[in-house]
Amino acid sequence: MEMQYNNLGKSGLQISRLSLGSWLTFGKQISDDTAEALMDYAYEQGINFFDNAEIYARGKSEEVMGAILKKKNWSRDSYIVSSKAFFGTGGEWPTQKGLSRKHLVEACEQALKRFQLDYLDLYYCHRPDKKTPIEETVWTMHQLIMQGKILYWGTSEWSAQEIMEAHLFAKQNHLIGPVVEQPEYNMFTREKVEVEFSQIYQTVGLGTTIWSPLASGILSGKYNDQFPDGTRLGMEGLEWLKEKNLTAARIQSVLSLTELAKELGLSLPVMSLAWCLKNPNVSTVILGASKLVQLEENMKALSAQSLLSPDVMQRIEEILQNKPQFPPY
Repeated sequence: MEMQYNNLGKSGLQISRLSLGSWLTFGKQISDDTAEALMDYAYEQGINFFDNAEIYARGKSEEVMGAILKKKNWSRDSYIVSSKAFFGTGGEWPTQKGLSRKHLVEACEQALKRFQLDYLDLYYCHRPDKKTPIEETVWTMHQLIMQGKILYWGTSEWSAQEIMEAHLFAKQNHLIGPVVEQPEYNMFTREKVEVEFSQIYQTVGLGTTIWSPLASGILSGKYNDQFPDGTRLGMEGLEWLKEKNLTAARIQSVLSLTELAKELGLSLPVMSLAWCLKNPNVSTVILGASKLVQLEENMKALSAQSLLSPDVMQRIEEILQNKPQFPPY
């Protein structure tokens, strides 16, 4: 099936419904050759968004991706590349992280050097920063756009209230506000995307580039029987991810979901990705892959959407038993 594209929120930026991320893989879990093979295949399939961040492999991920982009020499107007600032690249000084004007400007310059690019298409505030006034962050992002260093800016893991504060300040001062939020979204993490943001899709036209659509691999089915070697949940420093995702109740749900996917003639990851794509407020689903075969399989999610009828979606709800409730108005 051909790639589908839609606008990123209210912006005019056309983004592919599936995209390729580099967290935990580029510069860390996989070889540079594998990273190149993944980007090559993604681009051939019509994926035009490659997601990155300063903290991923402490800057190495952006260097690897930048080297591949330089080697491939794809037309710069054919793809979208992102960076995110907040965590820094491992420096201990207080000025080396956060959303201050100093860090945002310096992190942007550093990302451009690592990517070997003249500008970033998307630049995210990777987390909210309680130590920096939101006004300073909005002004800085606006100025980076005016300088031509970034084209659009967004947030990641911000609350609806924080996003609206940014928009309010931007509107009052005729500045450019954020167009996109990057939240976690999958069958087990639904509250923010389905309920908390429900109003602001309409009001400010929020776009979403969702991460962890397979719940760190739980929805791939590979943890159904035993804990395999070489997976991200087994990586040092990611114990928190394992504790959050690998629970007995979730494994039970995954076993039932696996049976349903089989009935539909789909693999569990393809059904899980198609489920995310069915949400009209999801602009793009960021795929993570450590092997080309995984990415090839995941691309089937585009055509699999048609198999997820209202009846199938209801059966998924009955298995999950976790539909977020809207507050009574």
